[in-house]
Amino acid sequence: MASLEDRIARLESESQIRQLVARYCFYIDDRRIDDIASLFTHDARLRSSDGVMDATGVDAIIEQYHRRFDVLGPGHHFMHDIQIDFVGDGRSEATGRVTGHAELWRTGKMMVTALRYKDVYRNTDDGWKFADREISFLYYVPVSEYPDILSGPDRNHAYAEPRPADFPERLPSWIAYEKARGRG
Repeated sequence: MASLEDRIARLESESQIRQLVARYCFYIDDRRIDDIASLFTHDARLRSSDGVMDATGVDAIIEQYHRRFDVLGPGHHFMHDIQIDFVGDGRSEATGRVTGHAELWRTGKMMVTALRYKDVYRNTDDGWKFADREISFLYYVPVSEYPDILSGPDRNHAYAEPRPADFPERLPSWIAYEKARGRG
């Protein structure tokens, strides 16, 4: 069994990672660009499952955010569930999955999105930071299209032409389940 000191250190690390995720939402919504940079390791990668976003290094990540903010007006990000798994002794690295949604003004329309982040966190001299962050979308649609959005696979309407959603239909667990039920 881990010592009390080790257990407390793990709880503190988990709390710091949860704060990192919360800060990300506030900094993005408030356009605190310098503070956004402070959330990432110097060699971090930020990308999207659909391949539209992919930047490595803080400068490239910030430039990518400038391009995103060029098409985004006000927004509000909400993170719901955060699953944190520590790697090895848990002192230097952890992985995480975060679920959330956002309400956004994008290209002249009110939009809503359900999203997930797949994260790698690294403990640095300045605390826990994102080393890798990948965003994926269940849907990204104008509010007017929200009521029926789960009726088909092309649920990412953030671009000129609808695109397939990143999950769940592409997940190995979803594919295996549907196949086992004779639907795959």
